[in-house]
Amino acid sequence: MKAKIRVLIAKPGLDGHDRGAKVVARALRDAGYEVIYTGLRRTPQEIARMALEEDVDVVGLSLLSGAHNELFPAVIAELKKTGLKDVVVFGGGVIPEEDIPFLKKNGLGAIFTPGTPLQTIIDFIANNVKPR
Repeated sequence: MKAKIRVLIAKPGLDGHDRGAKVVARALRDAGYEVIYTGLRRTPQEIARMALEEDVDVVGLSLLSGAHNELFPAVIAELKKTGLKDVVVFGGGVIPEEDIPFLKKNGLGAIFTPGTPLQTIIDFIANNVKPR
């Protein structure tokens, strides 16, 4: 039996809007991935701990508050501290185009902004993530 890719969808920081994260989580689940949703207002440390405990292959971060340049790299740093250097991380939310190169330079595999077709996210995972 082929191992399923495990995805953690996380909401770092104080952002209380999670409809987009839930839509992505459901689309990934419907595409055949195992999906764990962290719930709202998680710290980078909590996200890394959950990723380790759940043995995930990929972490999707959703943020609408504008703190993506601080929180996304902080989550990646915490993942590395816990030994999860090979976990693919992508981000989504209201992220200005000019911030995307910084985020990719700091470890995000992809950034998905509002209006991105769900199939694009599904395809990104299919093409860039293998079960560990």
